[in-house]
Amino acid sequence: MTTLPRPTTTLTADDARRIALRAQGLLGAPDRRAGVRGVLRHLGAVQLDTISVLARSHELVPYARLGAVGRQAVEAAYWTDAHAFEYWSHAACILPIEEWPHFAFRRRAYRNRPHWHHELPDGTYDQVIKQLRTEGPLTATELGGAKKTNDWWDWSGTKVAVERALMYGEVVCVERRGWKRVYDLAERAVPEALLHDELDDTECLRRLVRLAGESLGVGTRADIADYHRLKAEQVDAVIADSGLVPVEVEGWGRPAWADPAALATPPRGRHRTTLLSPFDSLIWERARTERIFGFTHRLEAYVPKPKRVHGYFAMPVLAGGRLVGRVDPAREGRTLVAKQVALDGPKAVRGVAEALAEAATWVNCTNVRVERVDAPELREPLTRELAGLLG
Repeated sequence: MTTLPRPTTTLTADDARRIALRAQGLLGAPDRRAGVRGVLRHLGAVQLDTISVLARSHELVPYARLGAVGRQAVEAAYWTDAHAFEYWSHAACILPIEEWPHFAFRRRAYRNRPHWHHELPDGTYDQVIKQLRTEGPLTATELGGAKKTNDWWDWSGTKVAVERALMYGEVVCVERRGWKRVYDLAERAVPEALLHDELDDTECLRRLVRLAGESLGVGTRADIADYHRLKAEQVDAVIADSGLVPVEVEGWGRPAWADPAALATPPRGRHRTTLLSPFDSLIWERARTERIFGFTHRLEAYVPKPKRVHGYFAMPVLAGGRLVGRVDPAREGRTLVAKQVALDGPKAVRGVAEALAEAATWVNCTNVRVERVDAPELREPLTRELAGLLG
């Protein structure tokens, strides 16, 4: 095992928190000229998810950083001009097209995988590739059908083949249309300069570890591994050569690494006040979120309703560089409904009100209705603040 240098820099917990916020684009002036594409490049990955309450998660992520950017503009920024592709990173993610070569290690692993959950009927793979070559881009339905029955897991042979081709890298998801993947051949969809698998596994991992460190600002091995779902031993093998530097963070109790550029400039500037998607990369890793913010984050959409504590799609509220509460939202016509609100004391009222008011405007709501507040005595102050903000 490589012997790592001892840390020469010690960060306070607050230093680390501010570095993390800036690295995630939530501290300091946003780069509005770069827009949504700049957010994607900065984060390196934006997670996709089927749930849509205020908006889908991949829309909420740039909104949290840029404010009320048009929702159609978000989709166009991701999917036009061969700017991005969808692949398995932290989960199913939109990734900057420049990262295509870095996932060669994962494509190779899929090609060498001996066992699959779904069987691939003979000849189907070649037929799908042929059809995409002559007719693409196409959805699975347009290729011949996504499912054999109404059961979500009961994929058709066509769907099995095209998803296998996606994992292998012969096919690319070039956009989502009505939440269906639209597939095309990689040779058409990926710029020629990037369409190669020349990087060996070690170089792929080294680059992804460096990029994860830059997107996090500072993180433990587990934090860095989680960003693109690498294994701990994969991180260990390359971190010494990644360009990240070892640091000690007070109170973390474990080794950490930082982006040297993040250490070179003190993290200052304006804090964003916003609702965060539960799938936002700032709060992907629960242990990291608790370590940095003292905030326990758990998506309860898949928890039986009687066992939910904070609500179906509880969105953490970021204000003043801290997570100060959470809101479980819904929409009724032009009203944004805060079905359940949790606040970290009276000082959180203003930040939560500002986050709700801005979100309402973004999704074209003219009113916010607060239903339940975990601390009932804060319901009236919250409602009063909202009334003042919404006029």
